[in-house]
Amino acid sequence: MRLFAKGFAALTAATLLSAPALRAQGAEFALGGGVGIPLGAFDDAVKIGWHGLAAVSVVPNGWPVGIQIDGQYQQYKFDGSSSLKDRFIMGTANLVFKFKSSEESRVRPYLIGGGGVYNVKATGTNDVGTIVQGGVTKFGLNAGAGFDFKAGGAGLFIESRFHDVFTSGENLKFLPITLGIRFGGS
Repeated sequence: MRLFAKGFAALTAATLLSAPALRAQGAEFALGGGVGIPLGAFDDAVKIGWHGLAAVSVVPNGWPVGIQIDGQYQQYKFDGSSSLKDRFIMGTANLVFKFKSSEESRVRPYLIGGGGVYNVKATGTNDVGTIVQGGVTKFGLNAGAGFDFKAGGAGLFIESRFHDVFTSGENLKFLPITLGIRFGGS
């Protein structure tokens, strides 16, 4: 976990130091959050959760395709437990396809998808009072769509992405719906 935190801090520092150069290339920085909807067998075990997202994306001026690197924290409460939770810390690298729209349009739809690394950990106390700790790191895929609503140098976005984490047995599947704000870009 410390290695992850140090890596995240180094990535954040490098991003902030290169912000002027990235902005000239169409870079955007995003913060968001929302609800996480568990799917399949995961839905049988947990309740609807919440999540937060931080992202950096670069879509060069005049290009419809770019990249987005993001980190997310998600948490879901187990059904029938007051304190037992499943939490995810994940990082994904994605391709972003922004549909062409007129210069006057403030709404721009996009598609997003890619792969990532997902750390899943159960935390809390189970029904018999035992503190539960244990996690696993797995790979997964995600794909979804969203809308950007631009207003000058900042704007809002709403998106939803289907995540499929490769685990033994049935894969963990969930659908976060994110509302957030983007800074930068063109």
